[in-house]
Amino acid sequence: MSREEHWPLGGDHKDRASRGTKGSMDKESVKHEVCAKAVEMDKGSPGYGADVAYVAGLPLPWEKLDKKTVLITGASGMIGTFLIQVLLSRKEDIRVIGVGRDLEKAKARFAPWWDREDFQFLAQDINTPMTQVARADILIHAASNTHPAAYSSDPVGTIAANVLGTYQLLTFAAACKAERFLFASSVEVYGENRGDQVYFDEGYCGYIDCNTLRAGYPESKRAGEALCQAFIRQAGLDVAIARLSRTYGPTMLLSDTKAVSQFLKKGAAGEDIVLKSAGDQFYSYSYVADAVSGLLTILLKGGCGEAYNVADPASDITLKDLAQMIAGKAGTKVAFALPDEKEAAGYSKATRAVMDGSKLKALGWEARWDMEAGVERTLQCLRIAMSKRD
Repeated sequence: MSREEHWPLGGDHKDRASRGTKGSMDKESVKHEVCAKAVEMDKGSPGYGADVAYVAGLPLPWEKLDKKTVLITGASGMIGTFLIQVLLSRKEDIRVIGVGRDLEKAKARFAPWWDREDFQFLAQDINTPMTQVARADILIHAASNTHPAAYSSDPVGTIAANVLGTYQLLTFAAACKAERFLFASSVEVYGENRGDQVYFDEGYCGYIDCNTLRAGYPESKRAGEALCQAFIRQAGLDVAIARLSRTYGPTMLLSDTKAVSQFLKKGAAGEDIVLKSAGDQFYSYSYVADAVSGLLTILLKGGCGEAYNVADPASDITLKDLAQMIAGKAGTKVAFALPDEKEAAGYSKATRAVMDGSKLKALGWEARWDMEAGVERTLQCLRIAMSKRD
């Protein structure tokens, strides 16, 4: 099969600088390479390769992905990176197209896989039509601003990715008659707990003050979900929705400003954990491997039009207790400080946002990492990443 036949590309097929020169590989060579890459990952980050291998080895109906092209937006992000590595570890013939904004970041993220025949990265603004790709069988929309600094510094971009970006991708999926579309939504669609329910199930609707800057993220995720339902009805698309809890893990970007990310970076650096509130917020969290296994379970087993919470009670914790846990593992202490105006503008207003994951568990999903195990793994990996950067 020639390169042009192998990839469903449209437009100019000349070197886009987003694809390396890829040599051909038989299936057995690919499997040997996957094993070698997993070992190499473990050398750099203890256990990370094992985490990828664990998710890639789950008893899911992987045959649904055989000989399919899977397009993933947010490819260089925390979840996209892990998800792509899992798919490239499978024995099936899965062609992965990663879409993101930053080519250089992608090259660094996917250096071990960059020259593989079954992987391609496209640098593209998802708010514009998908003209570089002629078709995809499966689309996973995981691109979004997902941290407080972006909510306050780029509120328009935050809304655009969740509304315009989702519209462009759904339109593309309908045009190429894609088999399935998975929308990565968020716990934030539930808003503030009204005090009438401990855990959010998928039918719950809390309060959001829509006349605020911070409302841009949760309201646009709500709009993105509504667009999915509209395309199901009007275009006949098969769409499923994953509502992710607050996610963390070794693939998090060091520029991430979420509270859990800042705590982990401080802990890995051996610094005091800075808590910029009383810390009473009670949230659901997910280690990135569990988040990705949840996404894959929904993709391969979820119902059309259904939304699923990706959450497990073993990772429900208050912000204060999370800060103390990380400080204890880092041998430091928790310090308190006031947020500046920009930080405060990006913070979630929800004080209690814990999700009921029983609907997803009914599909066979189980979380493997509790909060303590996930934090420990992440700290190990971040310490090594930081030491290499110094």
